[in-house]
Amino acid sequence: MDIRPIKTESDYEAALAEVERLIDARPGTVDGDRLDVLTTLIEAYERQHYSMPLPDPIEAIKFRMEQGGLKQLDLVPAIGSKSHVSEILNRRRPLTLPMIRRLARDFGIPAEVLIREYETAA
Repeated sequence: MDIRPIKTESDYEAALAEVERLIDARPGTVDGDRLDVLTTLIEAYERQHYSMPLPDPIEAIKFRMEQGGLKQLDLVPAIGSKSHVSEILNRRRPLTLPMIRRLARDFGIPAEVLIREYETAA
């Protein structure tokens, strides 16, 4: 199993091609093990070279609302009141730690996204 670290874009492309060839390999076989190792190497390379910044917390909330067909009223249990929801979404009030916890738990928005600093209206 001649596997080397992925250091260049051409190494990355070659690894992707090899994964495509091995995609149907059965676990526990030589090809299955090779697929597993290559996938891990590719993920590490992508994390380092193609990482995407986390989204703005308010935009993440709005996206989840759009995705789930939610209205502002649906956020009241997590945020506290209709007026607080409006103030949060209009950036006039910051998210608090309890709000972040409830939004993460109830709506599946990653806490690491919600705790980021964001612009608020003056």
